[in-house]
Amino acid sequence: MSVTSGKTKPSLTQEILSHLGLANKTAAWGTLGTLRTFLSFSVDKDVQRLLRAIAGQGVDHSAIVGVLTNRSREQRQLISRAFQERTQQDLRKSLQAALSGSLERIVMALLQPAAQFDAQELRTALKSSGSPEDVAVEIFATRSPAQLQECLMVYKHNFQVEAEEDIKSETSGILQELLLALAKGGRESYSGIIDYNLVEQDVQALKQAEGPSTEGTWVLIFTQRNPEHLVRVFDQYQRCTGHELEKTVHHIFHGDAQKALLSLVSVIRNTPLYFADKLHQALQNLKPNYQVLMRILISRSETDLLSIRAEFKKKFGKSLYSSLQEAVKGDCRSALLALCRAEDL
Repeated sequence: MSVTSGKTKPSLTQEILSHLGLANKTAAWGTLGTLRTFLSFSVDKDVQRLLRAIAGQGVDHSAIVGVLTNRSREQRQLISRAFQERTQQDLRKSLQAALSGSLERIVMALLQPAAQFDAQELRTALKSSGSPEDVAVEIFATRSPAQLQECLMVYKHNFQVEAEEDIKSETSGILQELLLALAKGGRESYSGIIDYNLVEQDVQALKQAEGPSTEGTWVLIFTQRNPEHLVRVFDQYQRCTGHELEKTVHHIFHGDAQKALLSLVSVIRNTPLYFADKLHQALQNLKPNYQVLMRILISRSETDLLSIRAEFKKKFGKSLYSSLQEAVKGDCRSALLALCRAEDL
């Protein structure tokens, strides 16, 4: 049985905005990101600010952070091109020579196109001695199909190898199957139709896939179905079994495959909460995990960082901003706080 969801009539505000030139510029009219398109943007003024910050007596860190954390990624790319045209110098190389440590890494990441940033993070994770599933699932499961496709194209161009080949060489078993399936980007899109028959079929398939050699069923369902469908599958599974699906994942799977599947369930259930948990974990170590903090705050700053902040405060009883203030030290502190933007009271 299928039921088509009714379409909501646009509000009066939406109708008015649809006739305005800025209607499609979500950053101008409100977004779930903390970093918005700077409406008084002047590429020439920004180039001059950065030149003064680099060439003056002592590097002006606050000026550099002030420019780059208050411009959208698109605007930062315009600044980079204009800097090259006006000075015959590469902005990234100039700033790299002027900065060091964590602040240097953040500034370099801010100046990269999104696909290049994701490709580099993915490559580093796959080639590191640690477990690659954390970063790989984050990128494969939270980027749009177009973003993922561009990331994989950049990966091949920059490293002269397909990401899938690196996954095959660096992982094995169910984890490999899961990452390869996610990398294909073959997840169904939500059509607005709730297929209750398919929900029940998937629940029964997962209940029966609890023995040896049945892991492929989990990979297929988790990587092919759309998130709206999967949330209903998770809820129905709990009603039928009396426990959350995560308990079964803990029972059947082990090691990196278990971690990857649990991360994927978390993304599907509530993506902002998934990122809030990752940020909280990154702040718990004696020395914060700056790479995780940087990757999430930069990649989500124009997407849903306000939602992530709200989930962080709700779950941990303390704002993300205050947590960063307390845990982060050094030059990169101001940049991370600027991306987070503000306190949540």
